[in-house]
Amino acid sequence: MALVDRIKYDASSDDAVVWKHPSEQIRYGAQLIVNEAQEAVFFKGGKALDVFGPGTHTLTTGNLPLVSALLNLPFGGDTPFSAEVWYVNKTVKRDLKWGTSGPIQVIDPVYSYPVSIRAFGRWGMRIHNAQDFLVQIVGTQSSSAPGRNYISTERVEEYFRGEILQRLSDCLAKYFVEKQTSVFQVSAHINELSAFIAEDIRPEFDRYGIEIVNFNVARVSMPDEEQRKFQEILGKRMEIDEISKAQVGQAYTAMRTFDTLDKAAQNEGSGAGQLLGAGLGLGWDSEPERR
Repeated sequence: MALVDRIKYDASSDDAVVWKHPSEQIRYGAQLIVNEAQEAVFFKGGKALDVFGPGTHTLTTGNLPLVSALLNLPFGGDTPFSAEVWYVNKTVKRDLKWGTSGPIQVIDPVYSYPVSIRAFGRWGMRIHNAQDFLVQIVGTQSSSAPGRNYISTERVEEYFRGEILQRLSDCLAKYFVEKQTSVFQVSAHINELSAFIAEDIRPEFDRYGIEIVNFNVARVSMPDEEQRKFQEILGKRMEIDEISKAQVGQAYTAMRTFDTLDKAAQNEGSGAGQLLGAGLGLGWDSEPERR
């Protein structure tokens, strides 16, 4: 393979997140051109080494210290060397989709009722650390494998959709418990739920060198059958509560009546006491009248 003296990547579309230069045979003195919103990372032996930001760079041992040290090249030398050059697109990727493939089981903290929910939404990202992203996601992909020199937004979206869903179940359960919010009232708290989940998953994405630009929960839904069943149970529960309240009310009224009568009996000097005594004495006499 011929030595490369000019390395550049002009993306035909913004769909490419990562692109690997096809040649690994590079000579010192070659021109490395990095466009705006790009970074170029040199790999050798599966290790991320020197990183270059936007601009035109003449490759020397001086600005490739890690590559030179690994290859044990003399400073200022012009010896050709072999390395992989990966370009990373650092523009913001918005309108990425996520959604549960199946229902997530949670316990409603208000009604203590198990429910199955599904959630859908959109998110946006930007690669803020190209080196971490390449190490974590690209790894040591072989240049000989077909199609491995290009990673699209779709592939990144697919990969991180799994990361989001893996943490989503815990996030939802944690939110409902901490906020004491019912699953059946979540539509009124969508913005708060979105911010809560974004804050929870942000450290995990940061580990991959990714900044979460936006994260939105668009909809949280429940199977119609489960919702109807819950409404039936809730209706019966409300009937039972009303019956219980009525029974408690009747018992309270009776207790208050007995308290009133007891106090009146103790206060014999009062009109109420005399009236009570008269009332209680009706119908019997301790000493029948002698005739």
